[in-house]
Amino acid sequence: MTVVMTLSHPTPVYNEPMETVTVGGIGFGGNHRLALIGGPCVIESEAHALSLGERIKTITSRQNVPLVFKASFDKANRTSLHSFRGPGIDEGLRILDRVKRELDLPILTDIHEAAQAAPVAEVADALQIPAFLSRQTDLLIAAARTGRPVNLKKGQFLAPGDMRYAIAKITESGNSQVVVTERGVTFGYNILMVDMRAFPQLRSLGVPVVFDVTHSLQLPGGADGESSGQAEFITPLASAGVAAGIDGLFLEIHDSPTKAMSDGPNACPLDELEPLLQRLVRIDDVVRTTPTRV
Repeated sequence: MTVVMTLSHPTPVYNEPMETVTVGGIGFGGNHRLALIGGPCVIESEAHALSLGERIKTITSRQNVPLVFKASFDKANRTSLHSFRGPGIDEGLRILDRVKRELDLPILTDIHEAAQAAPVAEVADALQIPAFLSRQTDLLIAAARTGRPVNLKKGQFLAPGDMRYAIAKITESGNSQVVVTERGVTFGYNILMVDMRAFPQLRSLGVPVVFDVTHSLQLPGGADGESSGQAEFITPLASAGVAAGIDGLFLEIHDSPTKAMSDGPNACPLDELEPLLQRLVRIDDVVRTTPTRV
């Protein structure tokens, strides 16, 4: 006798009203077009941040894609103690402030401790909560209380619907400007997976949704003490995400990924950015002008 067991687990859809989030004048959600959060994984030097930011801006301006520049001042969760972490908060914020002023770009960067929220908010137009820290209550409250928009990365260990509790920690602290970023799900074994059903599920929570394509293509810890990656899949994965109706794209971008000081193997090469955006803009135009079945 063969016994077949099935498990029925309906996916909750909450259908909360969509909140439009504005980061330095750039809108996410609602009727706003696809926006890009892009830049190097970590600040490698002042000259590199300025040069790369300028070149990314030139490309996005040609493609009429709104740009928020991102870079980390401290990669506090590197695989190895010996990996490069960045210039630190003081020097990093000075560099980001210069990028912001000289290139006229809104800035996003991540925080890892509650005490970092207030000083970072003096420079950054949006604060980012790393995925590993997405349930850290004190950190979320501190970010919320700055009044800056918060880009809340979905933990690699969380179901989409469970993010409603993390979102509530921010909104119930007086800040409705929340974006949620999907960056893949992990079960260990040095790989991440992306479930396209997550995008409408997250949007049903009433927040704009960003897709972090490049981090989703990490192979965590897959290179003997550091992460590897599969940048060759950026185009198909990004295309699928845009077709699924995301509000923004998150890309780590580097002019020489093989020399990048963090996340080079999964970074988008700068010389491939423009054709990628051309493709994604066309997909986004179709999505936004085509009625969808809810």
